[in-house]
Amino acid sequence: MLLRPSFDIEIAGRKVRLGERTLVMGVVNVTPDSFSDGGRYFEPERAIAHGIELSRQGADWIDVGGESSRPGSKPISTEEELARVLPAIRGLRRRLHEVPISIDTTKADVAREAVAAGVAIINDVSGLRFDPSLAEVAHQARTPLVLMHLRGRPESMQQAPFARSVWRSVLTGLQASVRRAVERGVRREQLLIDPGLGFGKTRRQNFELLAALARLQQLRLPVLVGSSRKSFVQAVAAGEGLGPAPRPKHPQTPWRLLSARNRAAPEAPPALVAADAGAVVAAILGGAHVVRVHDVGALLPAIRIADALLDAGSGSR
Repeated sequence: MLLRPSFDIEIAGRKVRLGERTLVMGVVNVTPDSFSDGGRYFEPERAIAHGIELSRQGADWIDVGGESSRPGSKPISTEEELARVLPAIRGLRRRLHEVPISIDTTKADVAREAVAAGVAIINDVSGLRFDPSLAEVAHQARTPLVLMHLRGRPESMQQAPFARSVWRSVLTGLQASVRRAVERGVRREQLLIDPGLGFGKTRRQNFELLAALARLQQLRLPVLVGSSRKSFVQAVAAGEGLGPAPRPKHPQTPWRLLSARNRAAPEAPPALVAADAGAVVAAILGGAHVVRVHDVGALLPAIRIADALLDAGSGSR
């Protein structure tokens, strides 16, 4: 079985070992149009309460985002993004003294204000393609920086043509992102990489990445994976297969309605949780050090099973 390498990273002045067990990043979307929760936590009070609950369920980090990156989404202004995330970050920082908070943003100005408000990790889905100066914020604040692979932009990333070789695209893209970060002063020891499942990839390509995730070890950096509530997981779990997504007869199929967009339904349906658990286990067995999930409490048992498999597999050598 694959041996997951360990890395030491500094978060808020503390050394953290990545790899001994899988860390869980809980998601708090402070957006009105998120693909995963449909704006349920748009109000600051709801977002704060949700982040606290995710921590109670076992989240190691809380990831706050104010700009949707779902397929077809449009960018928003820096001012609007700050107005969304800062109240949530400040409220969470007051209540969660020991839990690191990350900011999911592609904008240096947002990252700078978020760090001042108490954020300890920066998570950039563009891999510094949209705003390279974001790396300078991470360097000055000495925060970890997550570099994700994104082909294109959210508003058009799921439109053809797609990369002919997804692994060539991901590896070359992440290598370029790492170079940008290091050139702007970020220490390699503070970097994490994310293959960007669902971001500019076909359904089959996402599963190709999950199936051979260990290939990312050649970059010698810790790996974060976010497969939670992604449409490629939902579709295959619903029996649609790995082929191109069929054109729906209706704007939302019954399965798409399982993505917890109903504000009145606080929990994801069991079928969606089971599908996400399968993808999370695959990511961990492929070497992921951190998994970004929405349903922390529901997925934690599967995460623990995957860690036990890694531990048992390493001990048998």
